[in-house]
Amino acid sequence: MISRFFQAALAILIFVANLAAQSATPRLLAQAPSGTTPEGTSKSGLPPAASPSATPATEDLVNSLGPADLQAVITLLKSNFVDPDAITEAELNRATVEGLMVRLPRGVLLLAGKENSPTAAPNTFYSEIIAGHIAYLRLGSLNSANLQALDKSLSAFGTKNVNAVIVDLRASGTTSDFGLATEFAKRFCPRGKTIFTLRKPTGRQDRVFHSERDPAFLGLVMVLADGDTAGAAEAIAAALRFHDKALVIGQPTAGRAAEYSDLSLPNGKILRLAVSEMISPDGRSLFPEGVKPDLPVDMSMADKRQILQLSSEKGMAQFVYETGRPHMNEASLLAGTNPEVEAVEAAQQRRGRSPDKPPPHDPVLQRALDVVTSLEVYQSR
Repeated sequence: MISRFFQAALAILIFVANLAAQSATPRLLAQAPSGTTPEGTSKSGLPPAASPSATPATEDLVNSLGPADLQAVITLLKSNFVDPDAITEAELNRATVEGLMVRLPRGVLLLAGKENSPTAAPNTFYSEIIAGHIAYLRLGSLNSANLQALDKSLSAFGTKNVNAVIVDLRASGTTSDFGLATEFAKRFCPRGKTIFTLRKPTGRQDRVFHSERDPAFLGLVMVLADGDTAGAAEAIAAALRFHDKALVIGQPTAGRAAEYSDLSLPNGKILRLAVSEMISPDGRSLFPEGVKPDLPVDMSMADKRQILQLSSEKGMAQFVYETGRPHMNEASLLAGTNPEVEAVEAAQQRRGRSPDKPPPHDPVLQRALDVVTSLEVYQSR
């Protein structure tokens, strides 16, 4: 049972936010994963409002209160507040639950019921050789089909003179099969090394996932990550950074590197709790902060998802390299044409019409390629 003081602290946080909005009735709403709809409750029966979140100043004030202050606030509220019905034990308990979900957004979720809606289609594996010797590997969903596709690509590197790999984890969502997820990391991490650890609360045994095989690739590794990199994919990013000295490029990961359990409530709703946190090989918890990039690069999620969708047909290189202006060459001289003049005439014809929308650009992959090229130039000296 939550202690009285902790309950009071959370209740104060919610009451202050609600009173500031001139609302004496707390509402309950949790941010749920894709495909689920959280359900809220309120005395008025109105549709649930968005989850309240205290301003930094309010949160700092609440955090500064000691045990005696917290108890005094509850006592004063009960005896002086204009609406006594808002300070009942039931409302305090609701404020406590709501406060937990506000303060622990990745660790505590309230779902309307068991998830029986169809899940999204898994993201497929994709590979491409860029600039003749750099392998781009987008792992996609961490499933057995994509693991087999990864092995097939890695086995072909010997004949393609690949000396650098860019591992894209930006389309790798969460998975509950941690053993299978570990298999992806084994293709790059040294034998006998820890990939990640699942750690439960104090007093319970840890589950350690390690590599018992030699890696399939030993060259330079870069990792692309962002907010769509979640769960075990975050642990893979941390493992490659630790064991392979890989640079993580992009944006912070989702911060959901945990094992979750769905616990049924008496009314049929589901309380989803993070019950084990993932620990990186260097002993650092990946929950709830996730993995911070070594090289931050901003990119629109909409642009990224569009590029990943189009790349299966058109490849990734076109979203990195700009098309150069045409120039005179021997072939055009023999043909009696002038590509430069033709390009100018085409541009003039386009004037007066709405400008063509420029194709999306992947600055995250561009940065990774720039780093690989820079390292190669430096090492060649």
